[in-house]
Amino acid sequence: MSGSDLAGRVEDVLAVDGEEFHARAEDEAEVIKRELDAGTFDNPQAIIGLEYEFYGVDRETSALARVPRRLLEYIGFEKELGLHNAEMRTSPQPLNPHGLAAQEAEVSARLRTALDCVASADLRLVSDGMWTIPSEGEQARDYLTGSITDREVRIASNMSDSVRYHAMANTAGADAVGMNVDAPHVSLSANTVMPESLITSIQPHYQVAHAADLPEYFTYALRIAGPLLALGVNSPFFPPSLYDDAAPEAILDDGWMSHRIHVFEAILNPDGGTGKVRFPHDFDSAEEAVDRIAADDTIVPMPIEESNRFDDAFATFRQKHGTYWRWVRPVFEGASKSSANARIEFRPIGGQPTVRDTIAFQAIFAGLMESLTRREHPVANLDWQDAHGNFYAAMHDGLDADLVWITNDGRETRSYDELYSDLFAHAKDGLESRGLSESEAAKYLWPLRQRARHEVTPARWKRHEVRERLDDGDDFEAAVHGMQRAYIDRQSETIIGDSSFADWLAD
Repeated sequence: MSGSDLAGRVEDVLAVDGEEFHARAEDEAEVIKRELDAGTFDNPQAIIGLEYEFYGVDRETSALARVPRRLLEYIGFEKELGLHNAEMRTSPQPLNPHGLAAQEAEVSARLRTALDCVASADLRLVSDGMWTIPSEGEQARDYLTGSITDREVRIASNMSDSVRYHAMANTAGADAVGMNVDAPHVSLSANTVMPESLITSIQPHYQVAHAADLPEYFTYALRIAGPLLALGVNSPFFPPSLYDDAAPEAILDDGWMSHRIHVFEAILNPDGGTGKVRFPHDFDSAEEAVDRIAADDTIVPMPIEESNRFDDAFATFRQKHGTYWRWVRPVFEGASKSSANARIEFRPIGGQPTVRDTIAFQAIFAGLMESLTRREHPVANLDWQDAHGNFYAAMHDGLDADLVWITNDGRETRSYDELYSDLFAHAKDGLESRGLSESEAAKYLWPLRQRARHEVTPARWKRHEVRERLDDGDDFEAAVHGMQRAYIDRQSETIIGDSSFADWLAD
């Protein structure tokens, strides 16, 4: 698409009446609530799914690389924010031994095809939390902030042709997004949301059987968000050129284990205020969740393209939900009445070193959703403020975070061993309750058990790699880039198959 064509589409979006858009979303919320009351969003059993983001790199240098759009279409991946991004979405499957196996098989099969295909263009797809080596001949800051003005419409130079994201820099709603990063020893200001393309994630989905039970599942999802984020941190470094003149030791001492969380919030939330990307509050009913989405601030009211889907009856609401950026969020949708569902998207986890690690997070999340609700685990009574504190403590410190938990016998504890022992026991119980054998459940959880046992996450591995290179005499940029190339090289050998990040630790 040419710049002028894209600018024209952005102008069309800017012409949408915001008040009318909001009013339609409010009206359509009533449609969803009627369908909730009728049981339309109920399912015979729990269903799982996954969104999986990658970024492209040059096969030889590991520098960031743009992925040709024609390749994305050919391999069945979807475009994401940046031209270097690609996203896979799995087909929903029942939560049982065959369903989990099907999720892993689908990811592996499609990723293998994608890796072979992009190799013909001398590219590789990387599963990670944040990239650190910019594209050849470009500085990271220039790549992330470059833009042009076409017909008074600002267009980010390296962003995909997603009209919604380009419109954010051109609408009155632009005041509602900060587009600034302010992390330890890093500051970055942009006039588009392109810096959000620094980060990539995995997002497990869990469809509840009965929509009326969504609040209970959501409460538990918020309580486990901090402990699971602590296990999955994988973005301890920015591209080195984005740092100020601080000493490497200061950067290592002051940096966070999951800068991805901060980047998403800082770019899409207003400066100094609470915005759309945040740790959400509990809700008491599915209807309340619907009302919250409908009432959420609208940054970019979009024109609605209707088809013959069942959920076209609330197409504006669905469009609005697309910018309901909570770290854990409820979803109501379905192409047909029979496929209509209420689900939870779990969004805190960055991309992981291997497919097996990714599926381990999908399995532990699903297993906990099953067991904690069925067993009525007392951690549901953990104060929301404590769950919120856990989440941001995990962002900062990973497995070193001081997390509070309520054990199975109702005791409050800050014991690392008690928390993770309880967490894994219930995840295993939940998987076994869905028909997995003891050994099958253990196999899915093993990669994350090893992280907890050895207290090593991908972020900690990266920090260790950088420290070793600094000790060997590398400057900071060389140390970070050397770490990143080592990460990508190890991943190229282990991303598909029986290997996991735990095997990196054994070598």
